[in-house]
Amino acid sequence: MKVLWITSAYPSDSQPGSGVFHETQVQALHRLGVDVTVICPIPRSPAFIRPFRNGDKANQNIPSKYERKGVMVYRPYYLAIPGQLRWAQPDKRIAEVIMKTMSDYDLAPDLIHAHFAMPSGGAARIIAEKKKLPWILTLHGSDVNVYPYYSSIAKKAFLQSVTTADSVLAVTGHLQTKTKELAGRDSSVLPIGIDLSQFQQPELTKQQMRRHLGLPEDKKMITFVGRLTGAKGVFELAQALDFLSNEFAIVFVGDGPAKEKLTRNPEFNSRLFITGQVNNEKVRDYLFASDVFALPSYTEGMPTVVIEAIALKIPVICTAVGGVPELFGEHRDLLIETKSVSSLVQRIHDIFNRNLYTPRILQDFYEHIQKNYHAHTNAIQLKEIYRKQLN
Repeated sequence: MKVLWITSAYPSDSQPGSGVFHETQVQALHRLGVDVTVICPIPRSPAFIRPFRNGDKANQNIPSKYERKGVMVYRPYYLAIPGQLRWAQPDKRIAEVIMKTMSDYDLAPDLIHAHFAMPSGGAARIIAEKKKLPWILTLHGSDVNVYPYYSSIAKKAFLQSVTTADSVLAVTGHLQTKTKELAGRDSSVLPIGIDLSQFQQPELTKQQMRRHLGLPEDKKMITFVGRLTGAKGVFELAQALDFLSNEFAIVFVGDGPAKEKLTRNPEFNSRLFITGQVNNEKVRDYLFASDVFALPSYTEGMPTVVIEAIALKIPVICTAVGGVPELFGEHRDLLIETKSVSSLVQRIHDIFNRNLYTPRILQDFYEHIQKNYHAHTNAIQLKEIYRKQLN
């Protein structure tokens, strides 16, 4: 069984934190004997603006072809127009470079699995039609909650992908319901899980781990992991320091457009730390070194880093968005409001002063993710979906 994964994010040596959740599922499939090839096209701006865009500078170090953990990954460039997901969908341009890659390297998949309705889903739709291949679409969050509302062009692209795919998967029940409302299309819920076997308690103590990572050992440490953007609630989290005593500190693990503004915070390098992008193994170390994990996003699909924090039995602070309430299950009353510094501060005080996350609650969370979000279990289900589609 040969499957071509088409996605807009996948790890590389220079960007080890990009699309880690994709690689986790690909590796689980690989261990089950599925022959997966990944094509993850790289956007490249027109030459006259390329020197001024940080994304283009960062992407120039990614090789066009590499093997990663036994899986071949291809990264062809395609012309990207600023704001293209709003007004000028790049599906045809992406499809063109993917088909050229398939031709250049004699790739002959039995099935295509695209991730995100746009732009990858739009490209997969074109390729599947021309190559006469079945294709599956997985919806992850922003492609349902954000992109379709950009413009009528964006909405049309979303509908084309969702209604023409042979099968549609959604990583949360919330996305399943939303897709039905927007497109009238039924879908199946299948989260992309994590490799829970990788999230065992390390041999180092919390203090030793902080010393290893260069973090203060005497602070109550709150950790954020993700892309540094306003929509992830990073500014509200940084502002929370103004209402917390000096015994608290925050570490932002990741990179993004909000980084520069965060570094101008007066607490930077004393109580506010930014690591930049790190590989997934090191993300685990930062999570273990923390007392609390916080992800105060405005929107989410199914954030795998929350599952990772729960796997380490770390108290988590999240907003009630996307698929997060499904992760919290019967404890969803622990979720907080979006865009609310006061809610963040109150929840932090609740955790440290009221023992809000009892050992029983942490164990409930842990058992819930073991049952529903293990990458190996979900890969078995996905392989069966592939088999049925091919039959």
